[in-house]
This record gives sequence, structure tokens and C-alpha cells, in this order.
Amino acid sequence: MHSMTGFGRAEHATNKIAARVEASSVNRKQGEIVVQLPRAYQELEAEIRKSALNKLSRGRVSISIQLELPEGIGGKIRLNAGRARAIETAFTELSDIIDRQVRLSASDFFRAQDVFEFDDSQAEPSDAMEAILPAVENALDQMIAMRASEGKHLHGDIAARISELETITAEITTYAPSVKKQYTENLHARLAEAGLAIALDDERILKEIGLFADRCDISEEITRLRSHFEKFREYLATNDPIGRPLDFLCQELNREFNTIGSKANDAILAQHIVNAKTELEKIREQVQNVE
Repeated sequence: MHSMTGFGRAEHATNKIAARVEASSVNRKQGEIVVQLPRAYQELEAEIRKSALNKLSRGRVSISIQLELPEGIGGKIRLNAGRARAIETAFTELSDIIDRQVRLSASDFFRAQDVFEFDDSQAEPSDAMEAILPAVENALDQMIAMRASEGKHLHGDIAARISELETITAEITTYAPSVKKQYTENLHARLAEAGLAIALDDERILKEIGLFADRCDISEEITRLRSHFEKFREYLATNDPIGRPLDFLCQELNREFNTIGSKANDAILAQHIVNAKTELEKIREQVQNVE
């Protein structure tokens, strides 16, 4: 079991370019990959997304990529010395022509064209990919390892809560038959209070008790609950992505407990249902973060 929360960071460098990658993920029902790349390398996004989707099935994954050229390549300002001398000569000639000293400042050189040239050299996309992909793979592997570690904690918590639900279900199963008995006793007590002398084996009484027993029968719900618990544990025993099927099982468990609750004409049974739904809600919250 893996959670959908994780983080990884990695670097990889070639002799042409270095890549720094951070990968983080949060829970999301579907798989979603968001890639942040320098503008000049946007064409590489599709291949990076494909690489990430091969490793993940659910969750929103953000991959941030920074690139850096080796020292001495790109990112420098070069001085066009010839152009600078030409400007200085022009200012000197201007001073002679107007017979007045014209002062030359640094800002004049910056405003002039072609005196300073920015070296915007960059690696080819194919060369950049040689640094990016290994860094992405490593960062994703670290993120997945963190998701697996978190998944172990989720697994233990969910398994313990399923055990608690099984205990509550067993208590419901044990207590349920007493509801019919209690209803029978209450019915006879009400009849006695009303002064109606009706035999215990009177057909009308037996029919009423039978109808009540049918309305309160939860044997089918108990059978389905046990089946869902068994399926839950089967999923917990696998290493496959199980977030969606577990979410579905939570809905089914909730449905069965609701049905039992609607049939339970008894305060003690109703309290068992409240306890069960409280545990189930905690399981459902955990399942939302399971891949």
C-alpha cells in the first residue's frame, strides 16, 4: 500500500548541462502530472510526463526542473571593445567640432547598441534530456519510497480499524436476537396493562411477532458485512494500487450499517451502529490518501 503524499529531490549533470529536480505529490482521485520547465525546453514536457505516469496511478504530482549550464558557458556579458573605442572616438571628434568638452559616461556605453553582448548560449533539448530524465527518475523514486513508508502507517491504521469493525459486527450479531425477545415481552406487558387476556400462543400475537422479526432481520446485512471485511483484507494484502476499490468498499460498508440502523428498533443496537460508523468514517478519511 502506498499513500499519495511524498517528496523527492535529485540532481544529475552531464558535461553540457546540469538538472535539479523536485517531485512532490498530494492526494487526487486521478493521476495528474504537472511539469515546470524553463521556457526553452517546453517541448520535453510530454516525455517527462510519460516517464512519471509509468510509475504512478493516482495523485497529483508536481515536477519542478531547473537547468544550469557548466561554468564558463552562457550567462556572461561580453564587451565589444571595438564598438566601445568607436564611441569614444566619436565623442572626442564631437568635442573638437563644437569646441567644447563632451563628457562620456558609463551610461552612454550601456545605451549604445552592441557594446555589451549577452551570451545566451543553451544546451540542445536532446542534451538537456540526458540530464533531466535521470534526475526525474531519481526524484520520483525518492518520492515513491516516501509514499511507501507513509503507506505502511496507513496500512496498520486501516487494518486495526477493520478489526474494530469486525468486533462491533460480532457484538451486533450476538445482541440482535435479544431484540425479538424483548419486543415479545414488551408486547405482552402492554397487552396486560390494557387488561387484554391473550394467550402467548395466540395466532394474532405470533403473527405480529413474526412480522416484527422479519422487519428487524439483519442476517443478510451481517453476511454482506463479513464479505466486505474479507475483501478489504484481501486488498490490504496486495501491493497493487487499491485506493479506488477500498473507497468503494467503504461506501458499501456504510450502506449496510445504515440499513441495520434503520431496522434497529433498539437503543443498544443503535449505539453499536454509531460506533461502527465512527470507525468507518476514520477509515474512509485514510483511504482518501491511498494510491
